[in-house]
Amino acid sequence: MPRPLVIKVTCGDEDAERCNQAFTVAATAAAAGAEVSLWLTGEAAWLGVPGRAEAFALPLATPLAELRDVILQAGTLTVCTQCASRRGIGADDVLDGVRVAGAAVFAEEILRPDAQALVY
Repeated sequence: MPRPLVIKVTCGDEDAERCNQAFTVAATAAAAGAEVSLWLTGEAAWLGVPGRAEAFALPLATPLAELRDVILQAGTLTVCTQCASRRGIGADDVLDGVRVAGAAVFAEEILRPDAQALVY
């Protein structure tokens, strides 16, 4: 069994390649059977809101909405509480299946003895 993977993505449209890479790694690991938790922080917080991933475009990349849906089906997708608040995003504004949680939950996930954490 693969070890749990926690990925934090800190960018959105302003750094499309880095953002897409985080989603690609998360979706690939989830499809391979790993326990995956993807955290949306900074401008990536917008990608937890309906329609935002659908509007994201990067040539020659799997559509972000497709990657997001794989993660939602097989893993956990979280929007950072503070990042959401700074952008006026509330718990009722995010997609079904997306949670809003803070640093304590993130720390709990990454401090598990067998967890692997990546930041994009």
